[in-house]
Amino acid sequence: MKKTRYVDAGVDIAAASEAKKRISGIVKSTHGASVLGGIGGFGGLFSMEDLPHDPILVSSIDGVGTKLKLAFLLGRHSTVGIDLVNHCVNDILVQGARPLFFLDYLATGRLEPGVVEEVVSGIAAACREADCALLGGETAEMPGFYAESEYDLAGTIVGVVSREKLITGSRIQAGDVILGLASSGLHTNGYSLARKVLLEDGELSLSDIPGDLRQPLGEELLEPHRCYAQALLPLTEDSAIRGMVHITGGGYEGNIPRVIPKELAASIDKKLWPVHPIFRLIAQMGNVPTEEMYRTFNMGLGMIVIVSADDLTRVSDALEKAGEQVYEIGTVRKRTMEDPPVIFV
Repeated sequence: MKKTRYVDAGVDIAAASEAKKRISGIVKSTHGASVLGGIGGFGGLFSMEDLPHDPILVSSIDGVGTKLKLAFLLGRHSTVGIDLVNHCVNDILVQGARPLFFLDYLATGRLEPGVVEEVVSGIAAACREADCALLGGETAEMPGFYAESEYDLAGTIVGVVSREKLITGSRIQAGDVILGLASSGLHTNGYSLARKVLLEDGELSLSDIPGDLRQPLGEELLEPHRCYAQALLPLTEDSAIRGMVHITGGGYEGNIPRVIPKELAASIDKKLWPVHPIFRLIAQMGNVPTEEMYRTFNMGLGMIVIVSADDLTRVSDALEKAGEQVYEIGTVRKRTMEDPPVIFV
């Protein structure tokens, strides 16, 4: 009788071992003194010795979504790892938290060590940039569950902020100024609509350079999600920032109300910042309504920062000095019963 082994069912333990061997040094490159026990334990160990007084842990989990489809088509896998980390870092940044450690999950139908190495290289690069330890992860091989040469990718981040410096939006007042920080493009949201409009219905090639784009469409769509931590974290130390909004899924209407108190509204002038050419292309080729664009995409701003009028110049100057493109896009005002939480003027 023929002997059946795990590899006959599509799970290659040798490939998994090779992948772990390849990424071991990459993962270690993100470790500092707070990481204990090295790689290979059942759980990652992180010392709490250097946490601030009265610490609050802040966590978030996310994926890359259908942007992965572009990585598959182009055979480029490092940028989605950067996307994954930067998205999560920005999510906890809005509450004033600095990242401590990150955990990743990659699942695929057939494990390819080279692809795993490329993905983890991107994750580790973004972790190093954010001063965040890649503490652990899981690589799952599930034959028959995913299409050939495809995978899914998700990650969890844990950060910390002292209670006195926690940013909740509760200090936001009428008269505060709203700043927008430039995005690099779609970041990690709206790719299902973008792919339908540009690739399926529009039949564009990823090598095309349509409209006002300055690089091939594939390069534009794979442009990594920006991380704003290095520019913004120093400004959280003296309470200059009253609120921050990461413009992700749900766009402006879906994210700004998560931060601004219910009795207030954000009044935003769309003419006060340049809309990235990729969004103009999507809107034109798909005849996508303006309100749908702002509900789906970041439209050129990846992070919104709310400050008092007294702190406006100081915060703007500091952000520009840190390399950010900063736009004064509106103000906070009292909200009437007829007002939506986000008012475009």
